[in-house]
Amino acid sequence: MRVVFLTHNYPRGPGDVAGAFLHPLALALAARNHDVRVVAPSDRGAGGSANLDGIPVDRVRYASPDREHYAYSGRMQEALRSPGGWLAMLRLVSALRRGAEAAAGDDPESVIHAHWWFPAGLAAPDRPCVVTLHGTDAALLAKPGATWLAGRALRRGRVVTAVSTHVGNQVERATRRSIDAGHRSPMPFTLPARRSAGGAGLVYVGRLTRQKRVDLALRAHARCVAAGHRLPFVIAGDGPERPALTALAESLGTGLVRFVGQIAPAQVGSTIGDADVFMFPAVGEGLGLAAIEALGCGVPVVACGDGGGVLDIVPAGTVVDPTPEALSAGIMAVLADPTARVGAALAGDRYRTDLSPERVAARCEDWYREALRG
Repeated sequence: MRVVFLTHNYPRGPGDVAGAFLHPLALALAARNHDVRVVAPSDRGAGGSANLDGIPVDRVRYASPDREHYAYSGRMQEALRSPGGWLAMLRLVSALRRGAEAAAGDDPESVIHAHWWFPAGLAAPDRPCVVTLHGTDAALLAKPGATWLAGRALRRGRVVTAVSTHVGNQVERATRRSIDAGHRSPMPFTLPARRSAGGAGLVYVGRLTRQKRVDLALRAHARCVAAGHRLPFVIAGDGPERPALTALAESLGTGLVRFVGQIAPAQVGSTIGDADVFMFPAVGEGLGLAAIEALGCGVPVVACGDGGGVLDIVPAGTVVDPTPEALSAGIMAVLADPTARVGAALAGDRYRTDLSPERVAARCEDWYREALRG
């Protein structure tokens, strides 16, 4: 069948982090003899047709180059705060719809897979369609007027899926559309083969935004150091909170925190390295792929009880309250537990199989056939 990925985020080249988890799925579907094509937005005027590892990608123009800056940058919600941003989004939806129609062509076996209900779900043409919610779009449902728009987008989807229980519950509360267990699945993930030997302290990998609450991790780390645990703490990622977090780390005065900036997806495993604990203090996360990668390396994850989709992943014993005191206690409990690393490695082995690109592609095939049946 022909499968058209419709998305505002897709890698612009090798090593790009934007929508990086979609590319392995596209490759796995192509390996299963499907005709996979991608329709995504232009980026600051860089549009047109290209090919990434054999996958045709059409990047549609939707505004002047200086206004094509909302996709790929995590700034989609920012667009909704100004009339100019709204106009750009309307044009983006129209451009994506035209691109999807052209990519689907007249193939009766074509299926649209819209990733994120906004804007791709809204842009989906009147074709058999699967809409997958990834997390940020589910959080958007709390915004005024978003429920009405989401209802329109989800009605376009003959099949609606979510990457976690948390995301599925958000959708059901907002739109009353239920997403059962058979339609909940993370996107594929290729876990590193290396296993952590431990001894390298704490690590965090992810965006530096308020939602990620890295400040809690820094304060928890300082409490551990004060208790006598001289743990290095590597923070990999970038974002608007980096200056404030850097200042906080300096004020806490441990001298053990190192910011390494944004890293490519292929570097995550080596960055986790021989860490003792992976910190995941985020609130309301759609899933938490970095936590899966940490478990794949045999590194225990300490997360917060309001972490959202990551609770599908992390063993209950390392889930704590969202306070520096509870996080530091969780870190020290992991350090003192000789079985923690074994449990993490076992969980990682399970995800290595369940979330392999081949396994997730087979699940998606079932959804596509369901959408074609109507």
